[in-house]
Amino acid sequence: MSPRTPKPPKSAQAAESGGRRGGLGAATPGRIAVLVLAVLALVFVFGNTRATEIRLLVPVVTMPLWTALLATGLIGALCGAYFAYTRTRRR
Repeated sequence: MSPRTPKPPKSAQAAESGGRRGGLGAATPGRIAVLVLAVLALVFVFGNTRATEIRLLVPVVTMPLWTALLATGLIGALCGAYFAYTRTRRR
């Protein structure tokens, strides 16, 4: 007979998993909604491919509209991620 290794207490198991249920791969309604909105935004961005004039404070540049829309979306996503990170870090 081989010796048994003792199971860690339940509180240690919860601490190892971060105390969360479902893990990273869990499909929650919020994650599904964000994924659907991201796909719809990408469809909108890549559906607008015409060149357009855009004023960047002083200069006027001509670029494809999808580039401007994608850049704006990325800037917004980065700002949202930053504020979410700082909010959870303060707690």
